[in-house]
Amino acid sequence: MTALSMTLSTAAGDSAGLRSGADFLASLKASKRCVYLDGERVTDPTSHPAFREGARQIAALYDFAIAPENRDDMMFRVEETGNLAFRCYQIPQTKDDLKAKRIAAEKWAEQTFGLMGRTPDHVANFFTGYAAKPSIFAKSGQRWADNVINFYRYLRDRHLYVAYAIVPPQVDRSKPPHEQSEPHLYAGVVREVDGGIIVSGGQQLATGGVYADYLHLSCIHPLQPGSENHAISVAIPMDAPGLKLYSRRAFALQATNSFDYPLSSRFDETDSFVVLDEVFVPWEHVFIYRDIELCRDQWWKTPSHTYGNHQAQARFMTKLRFLLGMAKRMNEATGNDAVPPVQVQMGELAALASIVEGMLHAQESLATVDEEGVIWPAKNMLYAVMALQSEINPRMVDIVRELTGAAMITLPSSVKDLDSPETAKDVARFYRSSNLEARQRVALMRLAWDFIGSEFGNRHQQYEKFYGGASFLVKMNMSRAYDFKRAGAMVDRALSLPPVQD
Repeated sequence: MTALSMTLSTAAGDSAGLRSGADFLASLKASKRCVYLDGERVTDPTSHPAFREGARQIAALYDFAIAPENRDDMMFRVEETGNLAFRCYQIPQTKDDLKAKRIAAEKWAEQTFGLMGRTPDHVANFFTGYAAKPSIFAKSGQRWADNVINFYRYLRDRHLYVAYAIVPPQVDRSKPPHEQSEPHLYAGVVREVDGGIIVSGGQQLATGGVYADYLHLSCIHPLQPGSENHAISVAIPMDAPGLKLYSRRAFALQATNSFDYPLSSRFDETDSFVVLDEVFVPWEHVFIYRDIELCRDQWWKTPSHTYGNHQAQARFMTKLRFLLGMAKRMNEATGNDAVPPVQVQMGELAALASIVEGMLHAQESLATVDEEGVIWPAKNMLYAVMALQSEINPRMVDIVRELTGAAMITLPSSVKDLDSPETAKDVARFYRSSNLEARQRVALMRLAWDFIGSEFGNRHQQYEKFYGGASFLVKMNMSRAYDFKRAGAMVDRALSLPPVQD
């Protein structure tokens, strides 16, 4: 054990202040939030079959992080309090700090095979980015900067889980929020009241919101003059009166058993549409108020978007590694692993995954320091890989489809075929491979199908396609981040070369 890990794991009183999985589940059970599924209200996600296993996976992340043997990687000691907090809440002071944050993100992602995209470390990194640059919020008034810092510390010191809804509904994208058919159709301020504001309207897409402690409500789309009521950034407890979550189809309910649906049954983090009906937000939980410029700047003039997506790319890289591992195991099962055409396809898979990994590491090695001493992951490296994510992911999935051929769609109808006296003998004989018994081979192929072909798997394909927003928006970010000045200077120099003398 290193000296640092001894410090983090053995200091007196540390364990008592940490949030365990049991603490998380108890808080979730007691919150009495308003979640709708199949036309009915769900008040306890910890016991409902649609959400129960997802809640347990989040709880397992908390237990993993606070385990003494993991604290060196997963936690840091807060200078002003002396207490431990999750790495996702660490404001990096050096490139090594940024690397440490990535390692923590990887280790959490590995626990869910990269299949839960909005774990507690995602939006936490956005608030960490806000807290790194309170000066941006202070331009609209010192009170907003103070609110950001205080709320960040509140989240950090209590190890809380925040989800966000930052995209307007797709009701009529041809009109800005203030020109919609109803005045409070899109989420925004209705009025001021004693002690705070009233917020109403709809917003998407609160992935993980069913499990989170707080909702971060804002807008990442550019807003026009006239839409000031929608230019806000606030935090709302998930059980606040008037806050409703409408969950999309719950894949866990379609998972008849964990053998046939090993991923759907465990890792559906859920996506929810948010409806706010006269929700009260106290002033101390308001960070931006009717300020279009600041609503835009919170994403781009603080490192929030880069910190959050640095974590997201660590998660994506982990998921691709899992996909490569499945492809390798399937090739070994069918005896194709050494066949040259298969090795070519595996080489392409490995190349694409390595590009993502290399770009992630480059965000750290090429990280920059701004005039206030704040570390930023290298924007050009981040947005380069994000811009291609919607092309890399489906390409890799298609390669694995080609490698498996008919294997994933010629499986027994369910695990019952493996156990029934009438079918077990045939299944054992014909569904085995040269190195796997039938049950082992079918389990492997079920795993691959759940990743690629099931409803859960196809949701993931859509999810990765728009993870960082529409690809044209991400590519615009890349265009802004690239050093065209240096590139253009070479062109100018080439054009100014003197004539060649005979």
